[in-house]
Amino acid sequence: MAIMALSPSSLAFTVQRSEPELVTPTKPTPHEFKQLSDLDDQESFRFQIGVIQFYRCDPSMHGKDPVKIIREALAQALVFYYPFAGRLREGPGRKLILECTGEGVIFIEADADVTLEQFGDALYPPIPCMDKLLYDVPGSGEILHCPLLLIQVTRLRCGGFIFALRQNHTICDAIGIVQFMSTMGEMARGYCIPSIPPVWQRDLLSARNPPRVTCTHHQFDELPDTDDYPLQNMVPCTFFLDSTKVNAIRKHVPGHLNQCSTFDILTACIWRCSTIALKPDLDSQVRVIFPVNVRAKLSPSLPTGYYGNAVVFAVAMTMARKLCENPLGYAIELVKTAKANVTMEYVRSYTDLVVIKDKLDVNRVRCYLPTDVTRVGFEEVDFGWGKAVYGGPANLWNGPNPKLASSYTSFSNGKGKNGIVVSILLPKVTHEIFMKELEGTLKGPAIGGLSTTPIKSSM
Repeated sequence: MAIMALSPSSLAFTVQRSEPELVTPTKPTPHEFKQLSDLDDQESFRFQIGVIQFYRCDPSMHGKDPVKIIREALAQALVFYYPFAGRLREGPGRKLILECTGEGVIFIEADADVTLEQFGDALYPPIPCMDKLLYDVPGSGEILHCPLLLIQVTRLRCGGFIFALRQNHTICDAIGIVQFMSTMGEMARGYCIPSIPPVWQRDLLSARNPPRVTCTHHQFDELPDTDDYPLQNMVPCTFFLDSTKVNAIRKHVPGHLNQCSTFDILTACIWRCSTIALKPDLDSQVRVIFPVNVRAKLSPSLPTGYYGNAVVFAVAMTMARKLCENPLGYAIELVKTAKANVTMEYVRSYTDLVVIKDKLDVNRVRCYLPTDVTRVGFEEVDFGWGKAVYGGPANLWNGPNPKLASSYTSFSNGKGKNGIVVSILLPKVTHEIFMKELEGTLKGPAIGGLSTTPIKSSM
């Protein structure tokens, strides 16, 4: 049951772009100032993140121009999501405030001399030639006083097209941007109003008065960086896991953890394998930090249609020796416990701490940082040409100081198998060791009940 690392594409093509334009709402919208939530205002979200969608030619749409249809749909969607057409300002204490100016978002029309088929199976992050598919308009990528969205629609020679978007992460999370893109899709297909009305209500995720920290939040610990984690010459290591391979990893799950999710076992496995590959000081602390959607963690739950950032970071930590020398079940239990710790009180305490500590940022020292978007619904966005062949992150990680960033995205390979593409940033010299550890996990004997037989490691 071999795992083949996916090779980056060497595809070369030319793109002709029109001048960037500002698309504004089709109707007048309120000029007002809106407060962001204290979760939106996290230092960790002050960056731009890219999304890309690939669409096949649809004979039923013959003669229809995806650029024209999507541009018009965008203008209609901005009537309902008019905050996206505004600009961020900074108030006292660097507090972000959104001025709803109606100035619009950047839109680029483009044509590429390439077909969708020529991309082959390379439809996973990092996407090849991304700079051609989403032009970085000079001066557009700042957090303040800039358009909040940058969109490029590129027609392909085959009749398909590529939709690429860059968003200011402080305005919404992955679920929020999919909600907006889905509204664009509805407008493109003839809807007059969104099926899910947008909800602002950012006060629902603001700090309590007075703020009070009642839980422990180790993701913000001030840990010194060390030389025992060799993070130079970082390049993506990408591989595809179908259900057979995921189930092979699941065979290592102890009986008392049999309710664990695919995310739990993937995260535990990759955290363990990457730590072994990096060969840190075995007496040093290692961590995994990952975002958790909190929409249903509150009471009452956040209203349907809320499109702000509704994620907090969970953390699991242990000593490198314990992670590497214990069976996989040890790491799985750490990940499950970290998720279970994200309760309503944890969310409130986390939000209060972010305010008390003033623009606190997640510490990424000796840390694995996975992001799972397999259930967000990027691939479901339909502009009239059906579902996306691939929809999701354009790049592995857009944030500052990426360290061991990783992404899990839904993928269908050239043989028609559905599964998950995992990409992880690793030093190039560790790729072979990492893949060997991963292969060993898949091929190792299954365990039963509460067995604690370690998975053999090359350490």
